[in-house]
Amino acid sequence: MRHDNKTVLITGAASGIGRACAVRIAEEGARVALLDIRPSVEAVAQALREGGSICESAVLDIADPEQTMRAVEQISRTLGPIDCLVNNAGIVDNIAPLARMKFDAWQREIGVNLTGPFNMIRAAVGSMAERGWGRIVNMSSAAARGGLFRQVGYAATKSALFGLTYNVALEYGRKGITCNMVLPGLIGTQNVLAMPQPIIDTAIAATPSRRLGKPEEVAALVSFLCSEEAGFINAAEIDIDGGMRLNTLALGSIKENQRP
Repeated sequence: MRHDNKTVLITGAASGIGRACAVRIAEEGARVALLDIRPSVEAVAQALREGGSICESAVLDIADPEQTMRAVEQISRTLGPIDCLVNNAGIVDNIAPLARMKFDAWQREIGVNLTGPFNMIRAAVGSMAERGWGRIVNMSSAAARGGLFRQVGYAATKSALFGLTYNVALEYGRKGITCNMVLPGLIGTQNVLAMPQPIIDTAIAATPSRRLGKPEEVAALVSFLCSEEAGFINAAEIDIDGGMRLNTLALGSIKENQRP
């Protein structure tokens, strides 16, 4: 299978896109390590083990460099050196106009959405370089290109992942490591489906594909980027948004227009 004899670490794996990535990649033969700040990640890991996959999980805060280093070291001991890293974890719920965004909320968003991937890459990339092979996928967002109304922290950190992705590719490409970025549009996760229906309907109308994306579709793309076949794809920014970026309506404007 595609990921036989590979160890894949996925952050933010308790639900949504992260969980879908874990299921897809485990089904394709990988040993998977699932990280999340929510204890429910352990139930996801248990379900995968019951399905025959080799899986470990850990509850931690990826914004803490010591926690991430310890987790990577433990996973490497139990599952083997990390071959692929999927930086999926992120905060999307600090909602406020820029002038009223609390500094602590801003700092926390930077900590999880930007420092978290940096911590994970720093902990895993050395071993990848020593072995001459590795795949890193950073989960950005359509908001990285067009902003997101009342979510300056989220949009700014997802944009900042461009620079992190580029530098990893520049520094480690010669070591057999690729680093790419996935930019999902509106995907039908539990959080998105809980949004007011008029917002969802307007977003769908602004999308050429006329529907929400599926977490499993993002997972399929991530799985490919973690594979041998994707070895010459490096520093790429891959949109998976049903073509919504072609429309001049930004999701942030849609949200604002739907406010009472």
